[in-house]
Amino acid sequence: MSNTPSEPVEQTAADVHGFADDFSSVLENTTGHRSTIGCVIPAYNEEESIAAVIQSLLDQTRVPDVIHVVVNNTSDATVKIASDFSGPHEITTELGEQFTEVFVHDIGKNPDKKVGALNYGYALVEGYDYLLGVDGDTIADPRAVEYLETEAVSDSRIGGISAIYSIDDRPIKGGIAKFLIAGQRTQFAAFNLQNLLRGRNMAVLGGQFSIFSTTALRDVMTANHQSTPWVKDSEVEDSLLSLQIKSAGYLTKISPFARADVGGMTTLRGYDAQQVKWTYGAIELMWPGQRGDTKGQPFHPNLRIRWFENLGMLTNLFVRVAFLILLAGSLSINAFVFSAWWLIPPLVAILLNVRIAFTLHSRTTRDVLFAALIVPAEVFMWIRLSHFVRSWTRFLSRKKVDNWAMQAKAERGGGSGHWMPFILLGVVGIAVAVIWSMLGPMVQSTILWIGWPIVGIVTVLQTVMMLFKLLRRQQGYKV
Repeated sequence: MSNTPSEPVEQTAADVHGFADDFSSVLENTTGHRSTIGCVIPAYNEEESIAAVIQSLLDQTRVPDVIHVVVNNTSDATVKIASDFSGPHEITTELGEQFTEVFVHDIGKNPDKKVGALNYGYALVEGYDYLLGVDGDTIADPRAVEYLETEAVSDSRIGGISAIYSIDDRPIKGGIAKFLIAGQRTQFAAFNLQNLLRGRNMAVLGGQFSIFSTTALRDVMTANHQSTPWVKDSEVEDSLLSLQIKSAGYLTKISPFARADVGGMTTLRGYDAQQVKWTYGAIELMWPGQRGDTKGQPFHPNLRIRWFENLGMLTNLFVRVAFLILLAGSLSINAFVFSAWWLIPPLVAILLNVRIAFTLHSRTTRDVLFAALIVPAEVFMWIRLSHFVRSWTRFLSRKKVDNWAMQAKAERGGGSGHWMPFILLGVVGIAVAVIWSMLGPMVQSTILWIGWPIVGIVTVLQTVMMLFKLLRRQQGYKV
């Protein structure tokens, strides 16, 4: 491959107005370099997307030097479709003549699932400078690899750098599917923006599309006495590895330019199982002494954002449930008095959601309406709260569950656990109503007299936090 010419770098620098000065200087001053990149694609039943994933890598301005598709536990035509791309490829891009070769490995039944596939792939590319991890349903923008490599090479302190993730909503059909994808796009946008504004420090180098220094991976293995970079005793293998890379003294970053569209969940079952697995795994990392991480690192820099996320979800749950209970109680004794002040929190929430929607790089009318019409965002928040409750309930019960298997089952259309939080909410509502009816007028009035101020104080604090996010400079970032 020829050295990177200066023209693409100049074009990139022209696009960074308003972005962080440090990254602008990186792109402006990048000199020609050559590194080696080995790409690993763990694939499980990806017959619908694997061809587009491989083609998007072959269409990159900077093509990986080798592409290994590691198919595991699959029961569809993933191997057959991927094999159509097997062999050498000579490609001419704006960066010059490039060569890559695609290999497809069917490792059959693999008890370690995605972790096993990633480690299998690592063994094949550990001699390269960088490992590019790509999920079997992730389509990258044509310059994504070029941007990731440029920044990684520019700073030896970087142990890994992630692309900005979103979901392409154009092929999505069906009302529920479109609603869920709109919510997930907003969720990704808020998470990406949060990391970009934290000095582009990425708490989670997602396996969807991230590049890792193999030197950093070897240091992680040595420091943690591991024989492989990824370990099977975590529900969130990418979060744990990111934490370990940070602990080894490296930076974990997010690129403001490299972009990739990941596969979204289009059913309530699938989305529930995915989110419960992710949240459950994050709780295990946050909580000392869980699974293989016997020492626990609850105050690790990469986990602080997790604590804030869980505290935020707990606050959202409390405010909503308490408000509904107090409202119903007040109406039952004709004690409710409407105050216009209660309109301020939802108004601030709408403005914040709209502002996040306008940061989307591929913003659509649906994204703006999802944010501006408070009902869709509120319904989606209740769905997320159900995942929060299920995850903590499962964790605190100490019940051993294979969350990977549960997600696979849900994606096949099995399982109904995603309805349990709403059933539980209904049962609690009925129980509260019965108990309320048994209380005397004096006790009811006392509960309302104490309850409303508490909810009001928490809501005010929550609104202040939203105002801070709303007024915070976004430095021109697009997610």
